[in-house]
Amino acid sequence: MSRAGIIIASFAVLMVASSVAPAFAAQMEFRTWVEPGATDEVEIKFQRTVILNYDEGGMLADDLRGQKFAKTFTVTSADPGVTELRDRINYQLSQLGSSASITDVQIDYDTKLTGRNLNTSIDYKIILTLSMTNHVLRESSSGQSGLVDMNWRGLMVPGDVSVSSKGISNEINLPISFIRDTVPSLHSAILGTEAEGILNNPIMDASGIKAQPLGNWHFLFDPTGINVDASQYGLSEELAGTVWSSYTMGESSLREGIQTEKEFQASFTTDKTYDLRTIESADSANIFFAGFANIDVLDSTEVVGVYPEAPEGFATTSTGEFPAMIIYGMAGMAAIGGVAVFIVSEKKRKNDMGAGQTGIDPTRLVGADTSTGSGGYKTNRGEAHLADDEYQQHRSVYEDPQVEAQPEPEAQPEPEAQPEPEEKKSEASSRGSLPKGWKPE
Repeated sequence: MSRAGIIIASFAVLMVASSVAPAFAAQMEFRTWVEPGATDEVEIKFQRTVILNYDEGGMLADDLRGQKFAKTFTVTSADPGVTELRDRINYQLSQLGSSASITDVQIDYDTKLTGRNLNTSIDYKIILTLSMTNHVLRESSSGQSGLVDMNWRGLMVPGDVSVSSKGISNEINLPISFIRDTVPSLHSAILGTEAEGILNNPIMDASGIKAQPLGNWHFLFDPTGINVDASQYGLSEELAGTVWSSYTMGESSLREGIQTEKEFQASFTTDKTYDLRTIESADSANIFFAGFANIDVLDSTEVVGVYPEAPEGFATTSTGEFPAMIIYGMAGMAAIGGVAVFIVSEKKRKNDMGAGQTGIDPTRLVGADTSTGSGGYKTNRGEAHLADDEYQQHRSVYEDPQVEAQPEPEAQPEPEAQPEPEEKKSEASSRGSLPKGWKPE
């Protein structure tokens, strides 16, 4: 394949990757000040959509059309079920080889069923807000970086999870539980089929975040906090004097791979055949560190080393000047772009050399008058035609007379002149001469 073909193919892949529409999935947000013994907050959203299609109608279609059910509540570690979930999460973290520990859990649960004419959708959303400690392995000091354990990020809770809201027990982790509580006829039809297995996959599953190595995440360093002008733009005292590093996962790219939706399908038959599918998008995450972060591996454990200050060349100077490294980098990119444009233009110019004018050679054209004006003069109107052809083949409509010519009357023989009486001659002479044929009105 030619170089141009490779470039076009690469851009096509990027466009296809960027056009993947996000559905619902695990989304994690984490921020740490890298202080030993401190408690930092982690928020993880788990979302999934279940769609049941009944294009051909049926008893289930009759039961579900127009139906709307919703279940929404918030519970904390004060509930025994949430305390049990916290202990299960800590066990899962230990299985991942993480030293992090969860001290508090808050659950926000929101699920809705909507029945339509041709399908029914069920949207599940669980937000876990976790208070985490022991994830900072070492404090930075004397030029030594602090260490943050990141193995905990692959959190997954298997099996059912039951919590109480207003004295009512609710199972929240398995999609089939909500169907069992709201639409018993659909639950009975699903039991024993392939669809039951799909609906028993746990919702609280962020293992995809752990599966993506931190080295593939996008890194961004923000030195705004140490800029001397930062306070003029409303920067809080908490952020002033601090630089931040962030890692982002979830974007489709050639490096990370094409992020596709996670979709499962199954069919089951009762009075009719029904199609069921679950949809999630690829997991995504954002993590922030107070300081300049660098990824490392320690005893097969992914850790992030964090320095309070960025290495020379990454941060702004004490005078607030823009980093020279960034300036030189931007100038270099502009120069590379200019050289590339020059090379392409020069190559095109060489390819076009000698091509000259395309079309009819002007030396093969001759002119011709196209109109004649009254009074014996000609206008400036004219036409050009090929010298090799007859003009009549290209004759313009302007050649046609614009005013139809009137035929002249035939000459009649004049009668012999009779001598006029002297009295009439003298009368005509006294009246003066008038145009011939004139008559008074």
